[in-house]
Amino acid sequence: MGTYNVFFAFVLMAAGVREIEPSKDAMKYITSGFVKVLEECKQELNMNDRIIADLFHYWKLDYTLLNRDTGCAIICMSKKLDLLDDTGRMHHGNAQEFALKHGAGEEVASKIVTIIHDCEKKFERDDDECLRVLEVAKCFRTGIHDLDWQPKVEVIVSEVFTDM
Repeated sequence: MGTYNVFFAFVLMAAGVREIEPSKDAMKYITSGFVKVLEECKQELNMNDRIIADLFHYWKLDYTLLNRDTGCAIICMSKKLDLLDDTGRMHHGNAQEFALKHGAGEEVASKIVTIIHDCEKKFERDDDECLRVLEVAKCFRTGIHDLDWQPKVEVIVSEVFTDM
């Protein structure tokens, strides 16, 4: 099972777009790719509006993300983007490549992978894969906020609605 596509897509918007290339086109490209994967998982998992809200409000630190199904959605999206290895953990090479492909420089891509890897280590003992991924997602969000790389939710939402 899996992890972190949601944060990858959003982080790449934050890190890749804000830090490396402040390009509206880059953000639109990342968001469009993410939305396509989200739509597939939404249908496969019969996601309700609460999960969609969790994903769109992901970058707000005060948004608690308590829904276990949100973790399952993250797993689904991570699988679709080939960001997981055979054990269900982040595939470092694929994650690095994904970040680079979406506008992040080498240093930013490496930092993203490191943050996720460190978060995975903190929660590796949780037996419920969906809850574990949800905790990793929250940890990752905090790490990105600590770097001040988080994207603005309003920009993400407007780009998503433009592409729908």
